[in-house]
Amino acid sequence: MDQGGPEGIRDVPGRVRPVCLAALTIAADGGKADIAKPPHGMGSGVFEIALPFRGDAFRGVCAVQLAGEIWLVHAFQKKSTQGIKTPRREIGLSKDRLKRLKEMLR
Repeated sequence: MDQGGPEGIRDVPGRVRPVCLAALTIAADGGKADIAKPPHGMGSGVFEIALPFRGDAFRGVCAVQLAGEIWLVHAFQKKSTQGIKTPRREIGLSKDRLKRLKEMLR
């Protein structure tokens, strides 16, 4: 679902990607990685992967149990000017993509 772009998974540093893949693999096996947490207001079956790297923060918002697959609906570098909060734009984009994914899989 995430097409890369200026704030997509392709821009996540190469050293961070294996950590993300490991968390997704754990989820695919029915577990929960230590770096995964449910994001506020996204519903059940959705988790966020928090990836710290050299003082930066990267996030991947994922949905599980949709058509038996795990989907990465949004990945971005967190550049919050509001302390630890995830910017509203990123939350809105994640919710929109999740909604479109659910519609597409019906």
